[in-house]
Amino acid sequence: MDSEALVKLALSHLQCSQKELATRLDVSPTQITKWKKGEHMSIPMQDRLKELADVGDLDPTFVLWSGSKENSLKWKKLITYLAELAHEGAETGYYTRPLEDETGMLCWSTFRTLKEMGVSIPKAFPIELDVDYDALEDEQLEALIESPHPSIIYRIYSSLNSVYGFYAAYIYNLVYDDELDAFDTPGGDIEACLLSLAACKIEVDESIAPNFRKFRHQTLSDYKKWIAIIKEKAFRAGIPLRAELLKIVYSSAEELDNEAEMESFGSNTSRLHPDIYMNELLVGMRAIHQVLPAIMKKLEIYDEFQLNESELHI
Repeated sequence: MDSEALVKLALSHLQCSQKELATRLDVSPTQITKWKKGEHMSIPMQDRLKELADVGDLDPTFVLWSGSKENSLKWKKLITYLAELAHEGAETGYYTRPLEDETGMLCWSTFRTLKEMGVSIPKAFPIELDVDYDALEDEQLEALIESPHPSIIYRIYSSLNSVYGFYAAYIYNLVYDDELDAFDTPGGDIEACLLSLAACKIEVDESIAPNFRKFRHQTLSDYKKWIAIIKEKAFRAGIPLRAELLKIVYSSAEELDNEAEMESFGSNTSRLHPDIYMNELLVGMRAIHQVLPAIMKKLEIYDEFQLNESELHI
């Protein structure tokens, strides 16, 4: 929970000074200043501040980014609608869990991604978007999805279907495998940042998202490192990979969609990634390296044998 956002919202809602807020909470004004700088806040104190700020179950940072509680409720309604719409179009054979928003973090994650891309959030919720989504006709729905902010959000969510499908098919079990112990490494960030990775796979107007290239470069760089950690741990544990995991970084959303769908249909059950064959080759070479000296000594040719390296080159 963002303590800074909570304090700001409480001060704004109550229209009071830091000193007055400190008195209400029975803490020192200095403590209020520390919270505004991001110091950890206990859960009971979070609950008290949420009550004073009147934000309910909404994420404080999301409310702050939205401009007001009223705006945040409208954005949440739109985000939920677009998530459901995108989820209905998923074809990977896997549930896109982030779009089901079981953790209640979808609104915050969406706004964080947009802000990192450089997309400006309007101070007031756009009037043209404040409609009854369930009553939209086809033409109205098309117009809604073509609007700047809904368009980006919907395309990110549609991309997330594909990205999450590939993740669920090939990576999820590795991240949570007790033998690999990868969850507590940087590789454990793979699932939490999938929305950002999905955003990297859509086309955007850089006049709307001016930081997109920088955002995309950083996100893909992070994923290359995280996937490398998972692959190394899987290799050391001798766990087969059924696909090249780096595809989640380099492949398009459509390509990931196809990979996940094939896996969900059982088309890839007999396939092993080339890394597994390479592992078998390396294991065999190590075994030969261990037993060959003993064989040469048994044949009494160990001391006189000389390797002709020129014959090793093609």
